[in-house]
Amino acid sequence: MALESARRQGLLPVSELAWLRETIDARGADLIDFSRDDADSGLESLVRLRTRRHGWSVRTQAPIVGTGRVDVLVDGWLIIEADGKDNHDGPSHRHRDLVRDATAAGWGHPTLRFDYAMIVHDWDLVERAVMEMMKLRPLDREHRFGSPG
Repeated sequence: MALESARRQGLLPVSELAWLRETIDARGADLIDFSRDDADSGLESLVRLRTRRHGWSVRTQAPIVGTGRVDVLVDGWLIIEADGKDNHDGPSHRHRDLVRDATAAGWGHPTLRFDYAMIVHDWDLVERAVMEMMKLRPLDREHRFGSPG
């Protein structure tokens, strides 16, 4: 999570990232290769890392027609919103989130919304919910939504 945050903020030049990759063990190098610079929060990075073992295409800050950018998009279909307190607390934010979820559903993208405590402290529940939703995805999702990319 810290690595992706540093990459997002431009704090880790490519040369230093390459040096780090060469000096770290194989597991660390794998995580460096897996890291990206497009996650908007540590929660998004954590969701992406923890869902990795399922083999799904998992993108952060993915654009959705009519909805805008979403935190996480799984297999080009399921939206996962990782709600930190700062941007999702209070009635006006709650309403905005519900409108976004309904708009995304209208375009064929269901949304699962989890807060910090769930992602960090109750991952088993979050993972079960995601796995069950993924069983419901349309078989022709590539045709309907483009490549899961």
